[in-house]
Amino acid sequence: MSDPEDAARFTAIYDAYHPRVHAYVVSRVGAQAAEEITSEAFCVAWRRIRDLPDEPLPWLFGIARNLLRESYRARGRQDALARELRTWAAGQPPAGDVAEAVAERAGMLRALAALPDRDRELLTLVAWHELSPDEAATVVGCSKAAFYVRLHRARRRLERALAAESRAPGPVAARAPSMITPKKKAVR
Repeated sequence: MSDPEDAARFTAIYDAYHPRVHAYVVSRVGAQAAEEITSEAFCVAWRRIRDLPDEPLPWLFGIARNLLRESYRARGRQDALARELRTWAAGQPPAGDVAEAVAERAGMLRALAALPDRDRELLTLVAWHELSPDEAATVVGCSKAAFYVRLHRARRRLERALAAESRAPGPVAARAPSMITPKKKAVR
């Protein structure tokens, strides 16, 4: 892994520069998100301890800045997805025989858009992308058991969002669990 000199050097750098890197990140994103970005910056420093220059502060600021940009891009993608889901949900259903199905879909999309990104991801992995629980657990980086627990909780939150959407449990809320149940893969 690393030798004692690397560990000692990292400890000295961390002790000397953590407050300044943290202050820099706080000035960019606020205190709530700063600890995570700062911690990640020092994780990068630990992994690349032998690449650190003699004066590491500008390098650490550069790493933190890159992590901030990644965070902004991720937030932008999440916001764009939420806007798209709200746009889909806001569409007016056409008249005719398909009106109920379109209204149900619009209600589902509005409820889905109201959920946190982590819940939307779990639900769409199994319902829209038709991944098995094993595959979906791999995507989100957890065990199959943990995935089932998270999926169960996401389904309950979706049911509550659907109920709030319709103001009364109706046909959309009653069918919600079946719409987001993982599909079983055919055994061949």
